[in-house]
Amino acid sequence: MTAGTELLTVPQVMERLQLGRTAVYDLIRARRIPAPALDHLITTRLDQEAA
Repeated sequence: MTAGTELLTVPQVMERLQLGRTAVYDLIRARRIPAPALDHLITTRLDQEAA
């Protein structure tokens, strides 16, 4: 992990993805995830939906 990488809490991920707590824990297995990884996931999903 690089210096300055933002780490998100479960509630922050819940808010960004509009998912419930259980769904988020299923996705990340109770770990914090880097914000760029979440951004990549969101972008990929949006691109898939637009196709």
